Amino acid sequence: MPNLTTLGAADLRAAHQDILHRYQAFAERKLKLNLTRGKPSSKQLDLSSELLTLPGADYLAGGVDTRNYGELQGLPELRAQLAPIFGVSSDRVIIGDNASLALMHDAVVYSLLKGTVDSDKPWSRESRVAFLCPVPGYDRHFSICAQFGIEMIPVPMLDTGPDMAVVEKLVAADPQIKGIWCVPKYSNPCGTVYSNETIERLAKMPTAARDFRLFWDNAYAVHHLTAERVEIANVDELCARHGNPNRAFIFGSTSKITLSIAGVSLFAGSKDNVAWYLKHMSMRTIGGDKVNQLRHIRFLNSNGGVNALMDRHRAILAPKFEAVLNIFDKVLGDSGIAKWTRPKGGYFISLEVLDGCAKQVVKLAKEAGVELTPAGATHPLAKDQHDRFIRIAPSFPELSEVTQAVEGVAVCVFLAATEKLLQSHAG
Repeated sequence: MPNLTTLGAADLRAAHQDILHRYQAFAERKLKLNLTRGKPSSKQLDLSSELLTLPGADYLAGGVDTRNYGELQGLPELRAQLAPIFGVSSDRVIIGDNASLALMHDAVVYSLLKGTVDSDKPWSRESRVAFLCPVPGYDRHFSICAQFGIEMIPVPMLDTGPDMAVVEKLVAADPQIKGIWCVPKYSNPCGTVYSNETIERLAKMPTAARDFRLFWDNAYAVHHLTAERVEIANVDELCARHGNPNRAFIFGSTSKITLSIAGVSLFAGSKDNVAWYLKHMSMRTIGGDKVNQLRHIRFLNSNGGVNALMDRHRAILAPKFEAVLNIFDKVLGDSGIAKWTRPKGGYFISLEVLDGCAKQVVKLAKEAGVELTPAGATHPLAKDQHDRFIRIAPSFPELSEVTQAVEGVAVCVFLAATEKLLQSHAG
C-alpha cells in the first residue's frame, strides 16, 4: 500500500472507492464486536475459579477471625505478599476491597476535605486545585477530577513518560497544582514504561505546592505481555532519598490478577501517608473483607504466587495483542495514515490516526458493527484537540473476534483517511 498522504487527487479517489467497497462488504457481515474496555476475558477469570471455593470452613488467619470486624489495615500475610510488587514494606500497605479506583477517589476526597499531612489547609479551601494529566491517559482518572471540579492540565506523554520539561516548569511555578496522575508501567493506553530518569525527576523536582502528590497508579505492575518482566525505579525510595518521603500515593490491585469484581486493592506510601489514610478510612469502615483477603492468601500460596499466575494470563492475552499488531502492520503498513504502540505489557494499544479522523473512525466502526472506546476518552473532558487518538482494548473478546474487529477498524481508518485527504485536496 503506497503512502496515501503522497497521492494525487485522482489516485486518492480510486483508493477511496476501493476502500469504500471493502467497508461496505465488512458492514454487510452484520457482526457485533466490542473493543471498548480493558476487561479480563472469561478464560482469564477461570484461572482464579478456585477462589470461589475458598477459604472453606477454616476462616482463621493468624488467630484472626476473618468473619468479624477489625484489622483495618488488612491481613498481615496478604500485605507481605503484595508489598514487594509495589516496592514498599508490608507495614506501609493498606488492603482495600476490589477497586483501587475507590482508593484513589478517597485519597482525592480526603485531601480536598482535610488536606494531606503536608497541607496547610484542606485543598477545597484553595482558590483552585489543579492536577497534571499526561495524555493520552486514563479516562477514569479524569472523571475523578471532573467530579470535584479539579482543573486538569494536559501534559504530553513521551516514550519515557510525561514530558518532564513541561511538568517541572509547571509545578515549580504554580502552588495550586497539587498532583499528577501516573500509570508508570505499561500505561493506559500507550503501554509506556516510565524511564528511571523520569521517575527520579518526579521524585526530586521542586514544587511550589509543599503538599504536591504523585498519584502513582501502578495498575499493571505485573501484567507482562512478553517473557521480559520489565522493572521500573522504586518511586517510594527515590522520594525518600530526595527529601520528599510523602510525595507518592501508591495504588494497585489484583483486579486483573484474580477476579475483577472480587479482588483486593492496595494503598501504600510513607508511614505518615499510611497513618493519614487509615485515620480518615476509619470513619468510613470498621474493616475490609478479610474473608476475601484470606482466600487470596491461600489461593496465591497454592498456585505458585503472583508471577506464576500472571504467566498463565500472558498465554491468553499475548496472542490477542500479536493479532492486533500483525493486522495493523499488514493492512495499514506504510500507508502514512496511522501509527500505533507496541506495548510489552498492560491491556491497551494506542492507535493514532490522521488529525481530525478519530471520531469518524469510531463512528464508521460502530455503524459496521465494531464498538470502540469513544474518541477523546484518552484526554481530560474528552477533548482531544487533534482528534487523533483511539484506544484499542483486545483483552475481552475471543481471539477470532479480535481478529475480525481489528480488520474492520483498519478498513475504517483507511476510509476516514481517504475522506479527509480528499477534503484537503478539494480545499
